[in-house]
Amino acid sequence: MQLFILLSWLISFFVQEPKDPKFKLIPASKVKFNSFVDCNMAEAWVADTFRIFPGKYGEDPLWGYARDLKYSNGTNASIVFQNTADKFFNPIMPPNVPIGQKGLHGAVWFETVYQDTKDPSGLTLYALYHNENYPITLPYDPKTKEGYTNSKLWPQGLTGPESPAAVCRIGIMKSTDGGKSWDNKGIILEDLDPRMILKPHNTSNTFAGGVGDPSAVASGDYLYVFYGEYGYPGVYDAKNYDPIKEASGQCISIARIALKDLDQPVGKAKRWDGKAFTIAHNSFGKPVASLQISKADGGGAASSPTGGFHWGPSVSWNTYLNCWVMMMGKVEGSLGRAIKFLFHLIRIKI
Repeated sequence: MQLFILLSWLISFFVQEPKDPKFKLIPASKVKFNSFVDCNMAEAWVADTFRIFPGKYGEDPLWGYARDLKYSNGTNASIVFQNTADKFFNPIMPPNVPIGQKGLHGAVWFETVYQDTKDPSGLTLYALYHNENYPITLPYDPKTKEGYTNSKLWPQGLTGPESPAAVCRIGIMKSTDGGKSWDNKGIILEDLDPRMILKPHNTSNTFAGGVGDPSAVASGDYLYVFYGEYGYPGVYDAKNYDPIKEASGQCISIARIALKDLDQPVGKAKRWDGKAFTIAHNSFGKPVASLQISKADGGGAASSPTGGFHWGPSVSWNTYLNCWVMMMGKVEGSLGRAIKFLFHLIRIKI
């Protein structure tokens, strides 16, 4: 298991500008989590039950088929995080469909759960998921332009020279029984094949490109999605490849989708262009510039094993600090090393 080092907090303010909050980290007892966890912890209050959704589900040619996505219940976070393994249950999930058919391809991780405020029972949930595929699970389809071209230039993955790099996307599932069963509603954010970064330039052994590791906040009529951006900001061309240009389009980005569109979300999300949400769900916008790491400070392209960049935002409201808090990872070198967490004090307006 990789070592995660907590350095400090990132405070992110929306609309209002309160005074800089004061905080300090204090020692805490070790918690042994008795199920698989590999992402943000999606959670929701269902009546008086605090329910979490850790784990991974679906097809994965590198690590094998996963049935580790679970749900578990408790009266509060402290209780549910100490549940024994027999108190984690498998929800009913949509099956992976064959290549060429519409539906769920690849593996999924639930990252955020939005609870429909129009349902007084609290049972209607929308899960924002991270999805990973490979050219062998989602081959390129010239009709839809979706999927990925399987070539000798496809970059290496995490398990060795013969393994392919993954491509991540972001989708939505819906539950009407409090998360005990789920229906796939489709992909809301993705990068298409021309944006994939190939050999010889992609040597990170992680992603060929894509968008993933999301967190979301509902505000007004929209669900705002914060996510990691790993593709090339335009068409990747080996002859004209520019690592500085690559890095300029990467880091943490923002998109939004109207709450009324969550039942039919495909094609409805818009990415941030630096000033407004105008960019198509499968095109490229602008990352949050203040979160990017300069070259002088060790920043670089995500396709490089030495590139430094922020990823994996996790946004929540902190009642003690009375502000939004964003936690995010900082990659320093390859994922084979420790991943350090670095958090800054910044202000973001949407």
